[in-house]
Amino acid sequence: MAFAGPMVVVSGQVPVDAEGRPVGEGDAEAQVRQVYANLAAALRAAGSDLRHVVKLTVFLTDLGDLAAFRRVRDEHQDPGNPPACSLVRVAGLVRPEFRFEIEAWAVPAD
Repeated sequence: MAFAGPMVVVSGQVPVDAEGRPVGEGDAEAQVRQVYANLAAALRAAGSDLRHVVKLTVFLTDLGDLAAFRRVRDEHQDPGNPPACSLVRVAGLVRPEFRFEIEAWAVPAD
């Protein structure tokens, strides 16, 4: 599938609240929920939303957290028609308590 036209690119979505405080230390599902909340807010600010995501890149520090990621992802994005997705296990993220980081490419909402 190819896309022509404007794109919305959001990177560096990590599990922090609006004040920049870490959320869900030690709790993979809480961290993914916060990352998705941040991603949704960033997409809205740029004129898009989670339904218009065409590509995700997910960075996680522990493959044991993959089920938590998939559970939360499937609440926010159609599991029958998911965006393209790359998942990368990394040794660490910018803060040691972070377990997830997501970047997304989306098309603008209609």
